[in-house]
Amino acid sequence: MHPFTLSIPGRSGGGRGASSAEPVAMAVLGCGFVADFYMATLAHHPGLRVVGAYDRDRVRLEAFCRHYGIAPYGAFQALLADRRVEMVLNLTNPRSHFDLTRHCLEAGKHVYSEKPLAMNARDAATLAALARRRNLQVSAAPCSVLGETAQTMWKALADGVVGQVRLVYANFEDGMVHRADRSRWRSASGAPWPARDEFEVGSTFEHAGYVLSWLAAFFGPAHQVQAFSRCLIPDKGVAAESVAPDFSVGCIEYGGGVVARVTCGLVAPADKSLVIVGDEGILATGQVRNDAAPVVLRRMPANRIAAGLRHRWALLWERLEAGLHLPVAVGGWTCQRRLPFARPPRFRRSSPGKQVDFLRGPAELAEAIRQGRECRLSGELGVHLTELSEALQHPERYPDQRIRSRFAPIAPLPWRG
Repeated sequence: MHPFTLSIPGRSGGGRGASSAEPVAMAVLGCGFVADFYMATLAHHPGLRVVGAYDRDRVRLEAFCRHYGIAPYGAFQALLADRRVEMVLNLTNPRSHFDLTRHCLEAGKHVYSEKPLAMNARDAATLAALARRRNLQVSAAPCSVLGETAQTMWKALADGVVGQVRLVYANFEDGMVHRADRSRWRSASGAPWPARDEFEVGSTFEHAGYVLSWLAAFFGPAHQVQAFSRCLIPDKGVAAESVAPDFSVGCIEYGGGVVARVTCGLVAPADKSLVIVGDEGILATGQVRNDAAPVVLRRMPANRIAAGLRHRWALLWERLEAGLHLPVAVGGWTCQRRLPFARPPRFRRSSPGKQVDFLRGPAELAEAIRQGRECRLSGELGVHLTELSEALQHPERYPDQRIRSRFAPIAPLPWRG
């Protein structure tokens, strides 16, 4: 067996004999910028109970705990020694994820980690294997695949509305954030945006998981990736030891002949869209970081006559735009419709402008612990997403272009209809 190929054994889930109705006691590890995004929707998740928090920055820890009225731990070891804690929410610097998650697992705690699970696939696989040996679960963000938009797109694919899928365009472009006034970016409890960490870790490790997790759910494990990455803007106005690539693009091959082109970066205009092209139609959403963004379906022309009419209409629209001298191109009319959500949407937001519930993932892990089942966002999935992100950001590490990690099929949430 290849070291990245991990099978999933049966587990009891480590529920410690508690009833399924009892909330899972969770400790927050790391009280920086992203921690507030998780706390913002805590009231919507009765299956979670925060019993304490720890951060090595004492000032930040006290500000966070004071803001949310929770107890601070005086040391990391105190958190590990707290017998009440069943699950740790690891929100530390990505380069600390491996070591700290390992310590938590060795202390007998389940772990939900911010992305990535580790900074390379081998370390991520080590964590998944350790959790399995100790009859624990380790899971990692992002969790947007549990949102209504992803589930709706997933159901449409399962229903075959676009026929055989051929091509996917997935984008997570954030624009030139280094030119923004970052001094004003503060979380609810006052934490600054961690610019240095963001630029040193890289936009691919930070963001690719948003689209890669959806593709994993829809199409299963990736088999091969041809990638290119580059740091296009080395000086981002922040003192850094090294600056990671701020642009990556890769063509990823999945089973069944599906090819996905994935781009991530901090240079091109903001674009967080996903477009899936099949023989019978096109599925698209304009915002993968919105749990309830609409999903639209555009049917392919039924025959040559319909294709010809559509082509002529597009040409006519181009002439109309040119003749009217419109200041903004608005595009031609296309026959598309918005699909009904597969699950009733829950309009929650983690912060202004972020219509996403970061706690869906920890809540899913907590439910899995109580029910004695595998978390949908499994450790093996976390390994796979880490390996794909590594291959996209560091293609030199994958000269044979093969992706070796595998995971069991992901179960969707119950769909309506």
